[in-house]
Amino acid sequence: MGKKATKAVGNMYYDARCEALKNNEAFSSREGASEVLHIERTRLANIELGNITPYPEEVKCMAKEYNMPELCNAYCANECPIGKGTVTEVRMDDFDRLSLMVLGSLQDIDRIRESLIEISEDGVIEENEMGQFNDIIDSLEKIATNAQALKLWAEKNIRFE
Repeated sequence: MGKKATKAVGNMYYDARCEALKNNEAFSSREGASEVLHIERTRLANIELGNITPYPEEVKCMAKEYNMPELCNAYCANECPIGKGTVTEVRMDDFDRLSLMVLGSLQDIDRIRESLIEISEDGVIEENEMGQFNDIIDSLEKIATNAQALKLWAEKNIRFE
């Protein structure tokens, strides 16, 4: 990369392009990237500088071309008006760490199953069962987040045919 766009450092889209440069020389400049992404150069600059929010289809294209599926998750969790507040941003890690996190979150699955059966057997969540039910929801959220992180890792690192 010729010169670093210091104002853009820390912007996830700029950082993703810099990372993608390792595999594709076209990403060494915004001009080259704009040709690959079919995003106008000044628009790409404004996205990378944080002046504008990209459109979902632009994020999807960047995620694909940069091989950064985590961009879609980060966009949905932080920028999308619908996803904010409903989508949890996942952090990518190494495979071994992600595997341990998934296995750790699944460790209590039997307890979760038993608690859910106990709570739901009368068809009503009683007030005294709300704490237990909230714990179940928290555990399921942890499982879902860890599973999503592992799925993103696989999308990024394993070529599925």
